This record gives sequence, structure tokens and C-alpha cells, in this order.
Amino acid sequence: MDKTLDLAVRLAANLAALRKERRMTQARLAEHAAIPRSTIANFESGAGNPSLKNLAALAAALQVSIEELLARPRSECALIRARDLPRSERGHGSARLYRLLPDELKGLQMEKMELLPGGFMRGVPHLRGTKEYLTCLSGALRVTVAGQDHDLAAGDVLAFPGDQPHVYHNPGRTTGVAISVVALAPQ
Repeated sequence: MDKTLDLAVRLAANLAALRKERRMTQARLAEHAAIPRSTIANFESGAGNPSLKNLAALAAALQVSIEELLARPRSECALIRARDLPRSERGHGSARLYRLLPDELKGLQMEKMELLPGGFMRGVPHLRGTKEYLTCLSGALRVTVAGQDHDLAAGDVLAFPGDQPHVYHNPGRTTGVAISVVALAPQ
């Protein structure tokens, strides 16, 4: 691809994305940058060949650097390979936990849980008002919450108060796999 064309495509994508992030119309951006709206429309179509003066005016109006206007657009996607998921072990090695959220999201935890046959793991009670949702993906799991047993098979979901004492157990002959989503109580 021609490098000039590549820069025009980058500028078009970045300019439109930055303008929309800031909830600006083309007319409002044109006003802030002191350039005609038709010029901005031309740049956003990928057909424009901006002068350095126009790039500087657009960057200032959007409060970004010229480099950010011309950089390769950033992907909002993140692919984390299974081998790269943060992993911990509990229950004397009979339970493996994989953190599924690469970003810290306040008030939310999500883990994949694997319990070996006969595996046992105590849950850590959370703050009052916390809810936990455990979805059994395969195998069998028994979850004891406040002394009451709940047997889960593949596809079953157990919603329970996460602030109660709870224990996970695999009574089956194959590894039990589940997804745990914890909605933490606001602090």
C-alpha cells in the first residue's frame, strides 16, 4: 500500500473516532480548529491531503498530538491465549483458578475453576451483599453454602450470597469445570 494513502486512511479513521469520542459534530470540530467543515469531511473520507497547519489545528482542537492523529488505529480487542491466563492453585493443588478478566473491573471478578476428581476448595466469604454466580461447564460440582448442599451438572447455574461460608467439591470421576462470576458489594 502507498504510504501516503496509508496515512490518509489512518487520519480518516482516527479523526472520526476521536471526534465521536468527544461527541463533536464535524461543524463543531471545524469551529474549534478554525478550518472549513468540508475540509474535515474530506479528511474523514480518506481523500484529504492535510497541510501541517491543518493537522496542528485538528490536534489542538481534539487535544491530542499530531502523532496520535496519524498513528495506526488502536484495537479495542485483546486476545489472551489460554496459556497466558493468570493461574493459581488452591485446595492442596486439587483446584486450579484462571483469572478471565485481563482488566481490573471494580466490583466484578470472573474466574474459570477446574476441580480434579475428589477436589475440594473453600471459598472466601466476600463483603455483605456480594452475589456469586457459578456456572458448571462440564463434570459435576457440589457447592455447600451455609451448610446446604447444591449439586450442579453441566449447564447448571447456582446463584448464591457470596458473603456466606461456601465450599466447592467435585464428587465426580472427571474434572469439573465452572465459571465463577462474583459481583462484589459496593464499598
